[in-house]
Amino acid sequence: MTREILQAIVDGILTGGVYALMAVGLTLIFGVLDIINIAQGVLVILGAYLSYSLLTKAHIDLFVGLLITVPVMFIIGVVIHWAFIRRLRGSERTSMTLLVTYAVALIIEGVLYKVYGPNYVSLNASYTTNSVKVFGFYIQYIYIYGFILAVVLVLALYALLYRTRFGRSVRATMQDETAARLVGIDVNRVGALTFGIGVAVTAVGGMMFGATSGGFNPNSGYDLISRLLAIIILAGMGSIGGALVASVFMLTVESVVAIWYPTWSIVVFYAALVLVLVIRPEGFFGRKAVRAQ
Repeated sequence: MTREILQAIVDGILTGGVYALMAVGLTLIFGVLDIINIAQGVLVILGAYLSYSLLTKAHIDLFVGLLITVPVMFIIGVVIHWAFIRRLRGSERTSMTLLVTYAVALIIEGVLYKVYGPNYVSLNASYTTNSVKVFGFYIQYIYIYGFILAVVLVLALYALLYRTRFGRSVRATMQDETAARLVGIDVNRVGALTFGIGVAVTAVGGMMFGATSGGFNPNSGYDLISRLLAIIILAGMGSIGGALVASVFMLTVESVVAIWYPTWSIVVFYAALVLVLVIRPEGFFGRKAVRAQ
């Protein structure tokens, strides 16, 4: 039993890395724009389908394909912001963005159904099935690569936010949008680029989800968005590093509980969220602490 628990912990940590790849973009968008992108789950699936097309039509490796899908998703994110988000103003902006991003999700889902159909597909390569023995545990290569990608991505986003001029503009916008405008920061440009980056990240998360989930179809984004929202709320809205920590925590708890009660593991996923928020309402890394850095 001890071995099973240790295996579940390892699986939970590595799977948490996959979910972190999908969650960091969502929390970045919220941190800068104060909006919750309901379309993030469907955008993850769009990223997965782009990788699927490159793999099946052009025979491009999944990781090499990211050199194409990441820029494409970035452009899609900038277009969505330019066409819909930047036009919203006033006190009802937050509620309106929920409706707008939900509409965007429906449009993308409809396009995916039209192009790919309702059948489930998956991303397959040698490293999605082959495994390596580490400390007595067999781990699929794709999970190891995914966790490394998650850590690298979080560090890269942190460096972007805290080591670049653009990052200073982003943090200024996060702290006070009006003051940022007064000192000459183009808030609309910052918002568009941030939204683009947040969506571009879904190309990586989508590829990893497609390679590890066992199958996906255009409707798979709805379950994803509920999990991603739970993760970023637990992390602390706007915390990039917290998204990685929360993903690992939530997926590890779910994986361990599944040893004894497989059908209750998903319930425990959300029960853990409620329990932590009762003890620490601001999540692991509260928003005020993040913006004060």
